[in-house]
Amino acid sequence: MNTKTKQNINVGVDTGKYQLDIYIRPLDIYFTVPNDDKGIKEAVKTIKKYKPERIVIEATGRLEMPFILACANANLPFTIANPIHVKRFAGAIGQRAKTDKLDAQLIAHYSEAIKPKLSQLKPDTMQAMSDLVTRRNQLLTMQTMEKNRLQIMPKALAMTIKPVLTLFNNQIKKIEEKIVKLIESCPEYQAKNTILQSMTGIGKIAAASIISNLPELGYINSKQASSLIGVAPMNRESGRYKGHRKIQGWSTSSENGFIHGYDVSDAIKPSFQSNISTFIGSRETQKSSHHRLY
Repeated sequence: MNTKTKQNINVGVDTGKYQLDIYIRPLDIYFTVPNDDKGIKEAVKTIKKYKPERIVIEATGRLEMPFILACANANLPFTIANPIHVKRFAGAIGQRAKTDKLDAQLIAHYSEAIKPKLSQLKPDTMQAMSDLVTRRNQLLTMQTMEKNRLQIMPKALAMTIKPVLTLFNNQIKKIEEKIVKLIESCPEYQAKNTILQSMTGIGKIAAASIISNLPELGYINSKQASSLIGVAPMNRESGRYKGHRKIQGWSTSSENGFIHGYDVSDAIKPSFQSNISTFIGSRETQKSSHHRLY
């Protein structure tokens, strides 16, 4: 008599700068490897033997990307999980203790119980564009910090700040040129870019940010796009508490492109100003205005 039953194997990976903690559920297998090429190769080889249903790893600011790329190359199913979702799951099951091993076990349990949707890597061109837009935003942030310092520091120190601002300006221009070349290299991106820039206030950088961070545009309808971006009002009703809706799930990766594009639109077209004239300066109202705009 055959008593073997098929097990759904879920793998949880806790990412550190120097180490990966890996737990295979329900086999109760735990091991660690260095977070480098050799260690990742060893981890993928070990995991592949068990034919997992899903490998879940938290998004940790690119520390997880070498492992994710290795999984993709090995045709292993993976999910890049939102750390907030995993944390809320820990609260739901009453887990308070925290170690690297417990975190890996928690992520594997989350994978088994929630079965999050599998992730897919962006095409190389789109990923490169997303990285360039992110780097440009970082440079703009540092440039603004230096400009603020220039206003408050003594004049004797101004000469130490101005060369840095020149460097930032040059780097930002180079990145913008690379973004334009990437868009021009792909007919699909060119078509999207033309449509996006036809809207008042959307320039080449805002368009690139939207294209790289929202690859679904062009394949989904307007309501789905609003929900994906985070500008669709969601019901918050319970008992007698009725009729209130709140925008949530705002995508920070798309935030700069949409908000700055909207701000420019607001300055150019007086008709847009009526959308926020009642609650000037309210970030929540800016998002509502985005929903009406798109």
